[in-house]
Amino acid sequence: MPNIQHLEDLTTQVRRDILRMVHKVNSGHPGGSLGCTEFFVSLYSEIMETKDHFDMDGKDEDIFFLSNGHISPVFYSVLARSGYFDVDELNTFRLLDSRLQGHPTTHEGLPGVRIASGSLGQGMSVAIGAAEAKKLNGDTHLIYSLHGDGELQEGQNWEAIMYAAGNKIDNLISTIDLNGQQIDGSTENVLPLGNVKAKFEAFGWIVLEIENGNSIEAVLNGMAKAKDKTGNGKPVCVLLKTVMGNGVDFMMHTHAWHGKAPNDEQLEIGLAQNPETLGDY
Repeated sequence: MPNIQHLEDLTTQVRRDILRMVHKVNSGHPGGSLGCTEFFVSLYSEIMETKDHFDMDGKDEDIFFLSNGHISPVFYSVLARSGYFDVDELNTFRLLDSRLQGHPTTHEGLPGVRIASGSLGQGMSVAIGAAEAKKLNGDTHLIYSLHGDGELQEGQNWEAIMYAAGNKIDNLISTIDLNGQQIDGSTENVLPLGNVKAKFEAFGWIVLEIENGNSIEAVLNGMAKAKDKTGNGKPVCVLLKTVMGNGVDFMMHTHAWHGKAPNDEQLEIGLAQNPETLGDY
């Protein structure tokens, strides 16, 4: 059984990492990172089956692709806290010649990162290609991916979504972070997405919803159900309903913190709301 308290402690520590990383360089994307913390902690601690040592091929293990790469702070923190590289390296976030660039890249060989991402709309296509490769190789492990809701405004997604169903890519679980916010405002005001569930279902996907994406237990239960739906001839979509900026009260429910760093005072307020649990870097 998962140790829920440990996962919640890890979630709190990851939030501290996110705040400190973005504050140090006065640059980065804390809002979506904070909102997806429970998802990343659950994914890397309990949901995915991975090997002890990272390699780019990812054979005989589950693989994750981050499509909305601007939320790299949460990705880097969870990778480090999961042992992919030293936690101390979080100090280099967004610095020149760092392996931890603002959007994940591959040329520096950062363990855990298999694609450069952040040019929105491309991750679905990559995930589908990786899922097809696993099928061709007789590998029964799964592909997981994460996408922003605003990112669905990119047309390439829908070509890929149509392709995945048409080709029975049933070893893929794509999660959509439904926080309702993007860089210029709410998704409803920028370009309404309509009924996302109905859209994916119309395109031939199995769709599940996690109503509280900021609950460890809800994420674990929801993703377990999604895994049970794989292998049935259809790709699986999980609609993860989160709050942007979750865990820091003044960052919540607003697009204002999509790509804005906290100042010194705001950092201290945010850290006070997330007391240290596992040790800062």
